[in-house]
Amino acid sequence: MSSKRIAIVGGGASGYFTAIQAAQNSSHSKIFIFEKSKDVLQKVRISGGGRCNVTHACFDPKELTKYYPRGEKELLGPFHKFCTGDTMDWFEKRGVELKIEDDLRVFPVSDSSEDIAQALIREARNNQVEVFTQMPVVDIRKKDEGFVIEFANGQQSYFDQVVISSGSSGKIWEILENLGHTIVQPVPSLFTFNIKDTRLNNLQGVSVPLVHSKIEGTPFETTGPLLITHWGVSGPGILKLSAIGARKLAEMNYEATIVLNWLGEMEERDAFSTLEDWKNENPKKQIISSPFSAISKRLWTKLIEHAHLEGEDTWANVPHASLQRLAHQLTHAKFSMKGKSTNKEEFVTAGGVELKEIDFKNFQSKIVPHLFLVGECINIDAVTGGFNFQAAWTGGFLAGNYLSQNP
Repeated sequence: MSSKRIAIVGGGASGYFTAIQAAQNSSHSKIFIFEKSKDVLQKVRISGGGRCNVTHACFDPKELTKYYPRGEKELLGPFHKFCTGDTMDWFEKRGVELKIEDDLRVFPVSDSSEDIAQALIREARNNQVEVFTQMPVVDIRKKDEGFVIEFANGQQSYFDQVVISSGSSGKIWEILENLGHTIVQPVPSLFTFNIKDTRLNNLQGVSVPLVHSKIEGTPFETTGPLLITHWGVSGPGILKLSAIGARKLAEMNYEATIVLNWLGEMEERDAFSTLEDWKNENPKKQIISSPFSAISKRLWTKLIEHAHLEGEDTWANVPHASLQRLAHQLTHAKFSMKGKSTNKEEFVTAGGVELKEIDFKNFQSKIVPHLFLVGECINIDAVTGGFNFQAAWTGGFLAGNYLSQNP
């Protein structure tokens, strides 16, 4: 039997996982990874602040899909075949000890993303996967049952099957359009909301454990930790809101009113009632020195100033109307978002190949036989927390497994 030639376009997480899975179960294939940059697995190396958030400790496929604003329905079947536990088992069997942190994110015990990268590189090498860096692809054309790939250096090579794992590559999306695929216009997904407001001045680094955040005039809302930054607000809750509202916020040119409930999901009337109780229990205490709930003193000071309460006053001197203003400020604080800031470590796009054009049993194109699409080149993305990597591992496993079993 003649050897089958398989090209993997893109040397990231999904590309490596596809190559390894295809190679370790097949002796009749020659597998090549082509990466346009000088280094492979760049996103793996920088993700999670250099720690690599490998996956998330949600082990129920149906629950796991809920973290994907785009791809929830399509990933249910794949997650039943390769899920979080399978990912953790795969890396641990290859010498990478993992840990589950309090927020259920999964990292190497070493806190070094290089351990993940080296495990993939080592496994690919052991299975004779050939890796070529600084090899940008400029065209892919159908020829007979396979493909001719043209590279930027002028070289052209024939491959029986091609896997696209190039992430958010405008050039590759253009090539896929020429092959007949539909591309959903990509927009950024995980980003900080840029807000300039006196209530946030000099509060960089302040975090609030549970904030309900909503984009006014839309159905998009989340509850989760919030972090105040130099540019505005971030943290897991805001990043999740940016993901589920990605397309709408792009339409709005990233100008919107963001409504924050600093008390989580507490209603304003309940906040007022609780403040009344607080006032009655602490009549002689100064307002400024007795923050309400889990709000930090620095943020508390800003909020009581904005509610027009004199910080030196004791609770006994707070009138009814002032208490109402404070309850409103705690539960319905409105901020004007004007722009966004994207963290390169967490950069994800919403967009890519239209999902209905992919067979999710094996991630093969329904439009072009023998063409496979994995990772962020397709219109699947998730909130922050290891979910995007899990989709990459799952897609790579299923595509690679199919390639190895179908010579």
